[in-house]
This record gives sequence, structure tokens and C-alpha cells, in this order.
Amino acid sequence: MEKHMSNSVYQQVSKNLETLRLGQMALHLQEVADRVSSENLSFSEGLLKLSNYEVDFKESSSSNNTIKAAAFPFVKTLNDFDFDFQPTVSEKQMQEFCSLGFMEHAENIVFLGNSGVGKTHLATAIGIEAAKHHNITYFIKCHNLLQQLKKAKLENRLEQRLKHFNRYKLLIIDEIGYLPIDKEDSNLFFQLIDMRYEKKSTILTTNIGFGDWDSVFYDAVVADAILNRILHHSHVVKIAGKSYRLKNMISEPKDDEKCT
Repeated sequence: MEKHMSNSVYQQVSKNLETLRLGQMALHLQEVADRVSSENLSFSEGLLKLSNYEVDFKESSSSNNTIKAAAFPFVKTLNDFDFDFQPTVSEKQMQEFCSLGFMEHAENIVFLGNSGVGKTHLATAIGIEAAKHHNITYFIKCHNLLQQLKKAKLENRLEQRLKHFNRYKLLIIDEIGYLPIDKEDSNLFFQLIDMRYEKKSTILTTNIGFGDWDSVFYDAVVADAILNRILHHSHVVKIAGKSYRLKNMISEPKDDEKCT
């Protein structure tokens, strides 16, 4: 990159960048050209700075697309989580999860606690971090997952659908045990967990203690097989706190207390 770029050369370079759809490089061309001149930069240094704008933009766009494709119910990070309100959750442990080391070892995470304590928020925060780092991620409610698998079985394409869910580097299954799971659903769920076992990471949220999974999955043998595969390489986070949904209600005075 020449330190003094003529107007005609500048216009031609700008046009070429637009033609090549390098919009960020075209946008920052003058800025970098000025820095090359004022800071006495070499051609390579100038080109590196200019191309960095394009790379950063494309990586950001790619991350955003991966996050959108993951179908999260909301976009929340650890910064949005109130660790003071939920002291049983270790902020350090959550930050370690967000470093994604558990995915390198195909480990699972299970968030266990009553409704409203922040299980879905934490699972989503970790999932968003995974998606930002270009790991294909998907979030789905357990009931919706089972409905899709059951429908696929009826249409003779169960194997295809199982492979679809298995391809995700990180699969988040939310609200296990909130709705009844019949025998057929239990078997379908087992097939998916077995397919992902020791190969891909899964995050699960549930309000049902592991000792009660027999009643959730209809069949004690199937429930035990599912738990064995989920818990073999896993981190279990038990949250024993108050509901976020009641947080504001708890802090507000009752109607009769508002009267003076």
C-alpha cells in the first residue's frame, strides 16, 4: 500500500473492494491510508490493518448467525445473571463452563433445581458462548424434542431426525420432567442420548431429582440407562434458591402494606 495514494488510484481500489464485496475494507480504506502515511507504516502493516476490519466483521456476523440458528428463547449472558440473588451458583464455575473446556471432552452439564431459579438462563448463557465460538448449537424444550422425534418415527424418518439432533456440537434440552413422558417417548429420548454419548456435549435442565427419574421416564430400566449416559461424564449444578420470577414480587410490599 503506497503511503501517498493518488485520488484515481484510491477510487479504483475502493471500487475493486466493493466489487469483491469487501465492504469493511472499502469503508476503512481512507482511514488506513491516512495511518500508513502518518505512522510511516509498511505496505504489509497497512494491508494487515485494513484486512483485520473485514475479518473482524465477518467473524462477528458468523457468530451472530450461529446464535440466531440456535433458537435460544432469549439472549442472556452471565453478566445478566444475579449471582447475589442465587448464591448457590458459583460464578467461577459458570465462567469455566463458558470457556467451553467441557465440550472438548464431550462432557455434559445438568442444571437441577426448582422452577424459576435460573437454570434456563445459565444454560442459554453457556450456549451463546459456544455459538460465538462457531460451535453449532441448538436449544429445544424436551417436550418439543420428543414431539419431533415421535412425528419422525410415524413418518419413517426417525434415523434422519436423530442424526439431525446428533450433529449439534452442543445440544441444550430444557425442562426435562415438566410434562409427562410415555414409554415410546422414553425410548426415543434414550436413542438420542445414546447416540451423543461420549461424542457430543449436552446441557440439560430439570426440576426432578435423579432418584425420581423412574417416574418421569415411565420405565425404570430406560431411566437408569439414560441417567448412566448423561451422568457418566457430567457436571451437575444443583440450584437451591428462590425463583427469579417471584423476585420483584418478594421485594414489593403487599397491597395492604402500601396503604398509609
